Amino acid sequence: MQKSLFLAALAAASLIASATLAHGPADGGDHSHGDHAAAPDAALALPDPEASWQLGALTLAAPYSRATLPNAPVAGGFLTIANGGEADDRLIAASSAIAGRMEIHEMVMDGDVMAMRALEEGLPIPAGQTVALQPGGYHLMFMDLTGPLVEGETVDVTLTFEDAGQITVPLSIQAFNAGAVGHGAHGADAHADH
Repeated sequence: MQKSLFLAALAAASLIASATLAHGPADGGDHSHGDHAAAPDAALALPDPEASWQLGALTLAAPYSRATLPNAPVAGGFLTIANGGEADDRLIAASSAIAGRMEIHEMVMDGDVMAMRALEEGLPIPAGQTVALQPGGYHLMFMDLTGPLVEGETVDVTLTFEDAGQITVPLSIQAFNAGAVGHGAHGADAHADH
């Protein structure tokens, strides 16, 4: 129990510290992103931002994670999911051989504190919208890593959707400080420590 609490505190602390670096000092300004749906043309700073995978009406694009230190217990995973269909879907699970377990998380402001929490019911992917899993918002959480994520390599992640089913996509491992572009000042990486 103590180890679980310690790891959770470590992950949250690293995310909060990184988010402050990414967004600058707490200035009281509104940093909300509305419903967390990203514009479909938001590109990631990746070797091939055009890479995409199709699963029914869903298009998964530009999946990536960042390099970790050798003993890091956690890491974040990011991509965009566009639902071109007429029915809502939901990302309900993720798994990878590199992680003992994975969760779907979100970061939200709880008063003046940035908090990270698992989405127990999964992540809604509304019909006709694109949802971005990105630093400082929704993301995949690799937990109990079995080894480091090494820049230049890829890690297969299997995503399970409520209606569309399963798909395995390769997450490109980018530099430790890799992040999204085309999102103004919020493009800096809020997950630099995982």
